[in-house]
Amino acid sequence: MSDLRVVVVGSGAREHALASAMAPHAEVAVVPGNPGMEFEQIKSLARVDADLYVIGPEQPLVDGLADRLRAQGKLVLGPGTDGAQLEGSKAWMKAITSAAGIPTADYRVVSDTAGMLIAVQDMITLYGGCVVKTDGLAAGKGVFVTHQPELAMLDAQQKLDGKFGDAGKTLVIEQPLESSVHGGAYEVSIFAICNGTDYVLLEGAQDYKLLERGSSINTGGMGAYSPTRDQHRLAEWAELTIKPLLTELKRRGIDYRGILYAGLMIVDDEPYLMEDNIRMGDPEAQAVLPRVTSNLVTTFMQAAAGEPMDPVEFSSDYTIATVLASAGYPKDPKDGFVISGIEAARKVPGTQIFFGGVDADEQSRLITKGGRVLTVVTRGDNPAEIKSRNNKAVALIDFAGKQHRSDIGKELLTNI
Repeated sequence: MSDLRVVVVGSGAREHALASAMAPHAEVAVVPGNPGMEFEQIKSLARVDADLYVIGPEQPLVDGLADRLRAQGKLVLGPGTDGAQLEGSKAWMKAITSAAGIPTADYRVVSDTAGMLIAVQDMITLYGGCVVKTDGLAAGKGVFVTHQPELAMLDAQQKLDGKFGDAGKTLVIEQPLESSVHGGAYEVSIFAICNGTDYVLLEGAQDYKLLERGSSINTGGMGAYSPTRDQHRLAEWAELTIKPLLTELKRRGIDYRGILYAGLMIVDDEPYLMEDNIRMGDPEAQAVLPRVTSNLVTTFMQAAAGEPMDPVEFSSDYTIATVLASAGYPKDPKDGFVISGIEAARKVPGTQIFFGGVDADEQSRLITKGGRVLTVVTRGDNPAEIKSRNNKAVALIDFAGKQHRSDIGKELLTNI
């Protein structure tokens, strides 16, 4: 074991996966963590010192945690508040994307009813539909997609009226990225580790966001598989999306050191940037990170220091990651239900479990606390066998109201 000490900031399944990927190369602690993690949990950063701090969620980055730690001389993987605007403000992200010449959806920025009505009508007239987004952070629930102008206007007005607090005072009204050819549009997630001037790519993942196909309700990710079917094209697409973005950030004096997520929509074989996130996705992290075979701590520390980075190496196998969500998710998740079957699921070959929305009761039993409770990840060489084993592990875990998608990774069976 290395003498290096790493602190991961966060409490979700993404942070659990980050800690697990670094554990072979450093002593790892998590702040604040959760009772399902096997790592040391620390309640306050004020009582810990580390060689590297890795900030998992977006909110502490937008709130300036990376800046505060750097002001204390700490080595941090995560952008400052200037770079964090990429996720903290969708309007700012769209403006910088346009300035960088990155292909993206047509859009309007509005902050009142009159402007909203005009923007919605523009999108409906030009593109037959529209996407309504809060400018600020809305816990993954601030996006609404529709082809009906009345529904778009209703959703937009609710956001302007305070449904998401200050996050909805400004809205981004976008063109829906769709194809005229059946099956000609799909999402791809690209992740890059950035040192301020350059980047190294992680392998990709295919994310599933909705509980039901055709639903307009936006949820957190409900599953993922890795590598993506377009792994051979990620470097090409990163040159069109991540490289010009880093160049534009640097031109504006922003030193972006952290993980950058580019959410792409591939429309008729062409990439369009839908969103930038300032951290790894959840559950994509749970699908991608178990396949890392190199020393992730080294690459993270190099990026945090603004130094040339070692590439990240991956195994040649596959992962399928299925999220188990609470009863009532996404609108009204229910807490306090005892989770059973964890040890049995862990015995399924190639299976890992990453914990997110969990707590412990007075008897030290894990209970649900939050929307997305845990992620069941299965890894192996044969996609059909992995899917079967993932289904088995998912079935072994139980809690009242458990819900999940059963189709995670089906594309892997036909496209790899």
